[in-house]
Amino acid sequence: MSNTKTEYDLVGGRNWHVRRRKEILEKYPEARKLIGFTRISIFWIFLLVSTQIGLSFFLKDFPFWLILILAYFVGGFINHALLILIHECSHDLAAKKSANNRLLSIFCDIAISLPASIGFTKYHLLHHIYLGEYNYDPDIPSYSESRLIGNSTIKKFIWLCFFSISQLFRPMKTKHYRLVDAWFVLNFIVVLISDLLIFKFFGLPSLLYLFFSTFFGLGLHPAGGRWIAEHYVTTPGQETYSYYGPLNKVAFNMGFHNEHHDIMSVPWNKLPTLKKMAPEYYQNLPSYQSWVKVLFRFIFDPKMSSFNRIIHPDHVPRSKTPAIAAVTGDNLEIEPA
Repeated sequence: MSNTKTEYDLVGGRNWHVRRRKEILEKYPEARKLIGFTRISIFWIFLLVSTQIGLSFFLKDFPFWLILILAYFVGGFINHALLILIHECSHDLAAKKSANNRLLSIFCDIAISLPASIGFTKYHLLHHIYLGEYNYDPDIPSYSESRLIGNSTIKKFIWLCFFSISQLFRPMKTKHYRLVDAWFVLNFIVVLISDLLIFKFFGLPSLLYLFFSTFFGLGLHPAGGRWIAEHYVTTPGQETYSYYGPLNKVAFNMGFHNEHHDIMSVPWNKLPTLKKMAPEYYQNLPSYQSWVKVLFRFIFDPKMSSFNRIIHPDHVPRSKTPAIAAVTGDNLEIEPA
């Protein structure tokens, strides 16, 4: 009998974070004090972008093979961290005003070398509101994508290597939202100009270092294990998983993923506090200590495929275009009707 899954795991009702959020805030009202932006993220944004630009200049005369090695083992971690800081900005957790968060996220893209931040912000908010709802959650692979990958070790390996390409096209499945707006155009122009300046004054090797840092950080990389760890089901009925291993130190606590989905307006440096504040909601949940082990299991376990996801029925008619404002600021507990 084949182990290949051909369907996602359908679970009725909304994702479990809707219930968990309400329970935690009722039982621990002091958790609301954790909500809000933290300016330390701005320091890290400027430090990491400056570090990457400095490294790209330092490497401008290095051979391509050495640039690839350094992009994987150094740049991959840095640009992965910058992607997480973009994630913080998407929730308005780096600055008080939304516009300033958008500008900071665009600044991150200078080191990432791709205009990723504004598109990510728009679609990531949908992921939170409609977690697991196939037609609205852009994080869920399409049926055609999952069927193409199957449970083949080689295909899963290749898929993870080029995971950035998959992420680029994933939002096309969600057809209810316009990607291009003034912020997107600004994002594109800023990155285009910065790439051209780096190419002109540093040279192609410097630009390639930045590009491959992003490519590796978004793919088959120790930090990239989180793309599988966060929502791919290894325990029946559990749709989100946290990681409490050492790479949280270089990933701004992104491993605290149940905590983040429970109250997404808590910034990265306060997620461990939320876990300690409401221990009964986290200490007995299966979690991970190694993103690398997660990657190896996904690749080599024939029972694992991209169909190992929980999906829920859409909770709004597909003919309507629901709002996305409910996941920012103090409105985190408001859910669309």
